[in-house]
Amino acid sequence: PTAPPAQPGQPAQPVAGDATGWSMDERLYNQVWGMFEDLARSTAAYRSAVDFADSRMEKELDQVLSDPRSRIGGQGDAAREAAQTKHAQLVNQARATLDRDLAQLTAEVEVVEPALPPAYAGWDNPVWHGYRVPMEIPMALRLGDLHLPESDRLRIPMLVRLPLERGLWIDSGRGASLDGSFTDSHDLRRLAMETAVAHAARLLAVYPAGEFAVQVIDPAGSGAQALVPLVQSGVLAAPPALGAAGVADVLARLIERVDLVQMALRGGAPDSLPPGFDTAQQLLIVNDFPHGFDDRAVNQLRYLADEGPAVGVHLMMVADREEAAAYGPLLDPLWRSLLRLTPVPDDHLADPWVGHAWTYEPSLVPPGSQVLHQVLSQVAAARTKYR
Repeated sequence: PTAPPAQPGQPAQPVAGDATGWSMDERLYNQVWGMFEDLARSTAAYRSAVDFADSRMEKELDQVLSDPRSRIGGQGDAAREAAQTKHAQLVNQARATLDRDLAQLTAEVEVVEPALPPAYAGWDNPVWHGYRVPMEIPMALRLGDLHLPESDRLRIPMLVRLPLERGLWIDSGRGASLDGSFTDSHDLRRLAMETAVAHAARLLAVYPAGEFAVQVIDPAGSGAQALVPLVQSGVLAAPPALGAAGVADVLARLIERVDLVQMALRGGAPDSLPPGFDTAQQLLIVNDFPHGFDDRAVNQLRYLADEGPAVGVHLMMVADREEAAAYGPLLDPLWRSLLRLTPVPDDHLADPWVGHAWTYEPSLVPPGSQVLHQVLSQVAAARTKYR
C-alpha cells in the first residue's frame, strides 16, 4: 500500500499496512508498534517542554523575590506577569505540537483499526463476523489497548508476539480504578476470570485447528460462570480440574510433558516423542491461586512458569498476590516472570523507550455480543474435523 500524494503544506494521509514487512500481518504489526513509539516520543517531548517551562518560571520568580528592588513599585508584579506569560507561551506551543502529532496518529489509528486481522482486532471489530479458522499462526496477539493521560481518546493496540514468551497474570486483587471508582472483590474476581476467558478464546481462535489447547485449574469452582463459553463450546482439552487432587493431576501431566519435550530437544531428536503425543501448544489457566495448592504444587507451578514457554506450555494465572503473601519472597520470581494485566483500566505498564506509565485496558467482548460463542463454535467444529 502507498499513501496518496499529500496536498501542499498538509501531512501525508495514512494508509494501513505501509510499514516494512514481508506480509500484511507483519506490516500491520510494525505499523502498530510505530504508532506506539511515536505517541511515546511525542508525549515525552511535550512533558519535557512543560518541565522546562515550569523550571524556567520558577527560576525567574526566585530571582524576582531575591531582589529587594523588585519590592519597590510594581516591578515585582510586572516581572511575575512576564514570567507567567513566557511559561504559558511555552506550554501552549508544546501543546500545539502535541495536538498536531495526536491528530496525525488518530487519523492513522482510524485507518489501521478496521484493517486489522482477528488476532490484532478488538472484539467489537466487524472482522470477527467473517471469522474463519486460520491455517497459519499469526505474528502477535492483541491483549488490550494502551493510552496516556495527555491523549485519553487515542488508543493504541497492545500486541504481544506469539508464541508467548512469558506467562500472563490477571491481577484480581486491586479494586481501585484510575477514576476513583471502586470495584468490590467479588466483581473484580468475576471480571478477572472473564478477562482470562477472553484472552484464552482469542488464543484458540488465532491458532490453526489442533495446534492450541487450553486446560483449566479451578480448585473451588468459583470460575464456573465465567468459564461457560469455553466449557459449553467444547474447546477445553478436559473439564476444569477441581480440588487439590485435580490440581496435582494437571500439574503432573504438564510437567511430564515439559520434561519429555526438553529431553527430545536436548537429544537432537524432536521427532522421537511417544506415539500419539499431542504437539499442540498448551495453555494452563489457574484460578484462585493458591487455593488448592500445597508446597509441592506451588513448586511445580514455578517450574512450569520458568521452563514451560520454551517448550510450548504457557501459564495464565488469575490471582490476588496478597492471598499468597504467606509464601513470602519464595513466590517473588514467579510474579516477576509473568506479564501482569488487570481486569479494569490501570496505569501499570511502561514502554521500553522513555518509560511512560501507560494505562492498560483489557480487550473484552462487548456486553450482549454473541461473537465469542460464534467464534468458539467454529473453533470446536474445526477441531472435530481435524481429529
